[in-house]
Amino acid sequence: MAIRRIVARLLPPLVVLAVACGLGYAEAQQVLRASANDPQVQLAEDAAAALDTGAEPAVVVGPGSAVASLAGQATVDLRTSLAPFVAVYDLSGTPVASNGTLDGKPPMPPAGVLEAARASGRDTVTWQPQASVRIAAVAVPWAGGTVLAGRSLREVEAREDNAFRLALAAALAGAITLVGAVLVAELLARAPARNA
Repeated sequence: MAIRRIVARLLPPLVVLAVACGLGYAEAQQVLRASANDPQVQLAEDAAAALDTGAEPAVVVGPGSAVASLAGQATVDLRTSLAPFVAVYDLSGTPVASNGTLDGKPPMPPAGVLEAARASGRDTVTWQPQASVRIAAVAVPWAGGTVLAGRSLREVEAREDNAFRLALAAALAGAITLVGAVLVAELLARAPARNA
């Protein structure tokens, strides 16, 4: 009987605790993942604007460009670098210029990404071209095709893992505290009253 009463007292707050910790993690994960696109939005839109005003694709992604300044290097290896990259594609989806490479070749986004960007004005995707490579990418159209800007999700995903561990630790600490409080309350309720 006492066990049933303890479980009845514990279950509602434990469910609320689990939901609260889960929602906290979900919010942190979404904020981290959404903010991972911020530099790429700016890079892709600026590159598309420059291309639309007559800049050459090689100039937009080459040395002296905004993306090269951010990357701090001439070529970004998508497998190892955290630096952002920009790739320019023509209307058929063929790479025209890129400062990013994967296995020595310009990055080729999944089928439909470039077309979706041209149809809607922007496409934002999480792209995994290989098992060890995950990219936050933003594609935007320009008059002659599409620009794709991307960067590694490695650090963002490490932060997501930390947020998960913190939410789990909070849930466990809260559960232990709740169980302890209910057990102490139950023991106090069963203790015989003393006369002062």
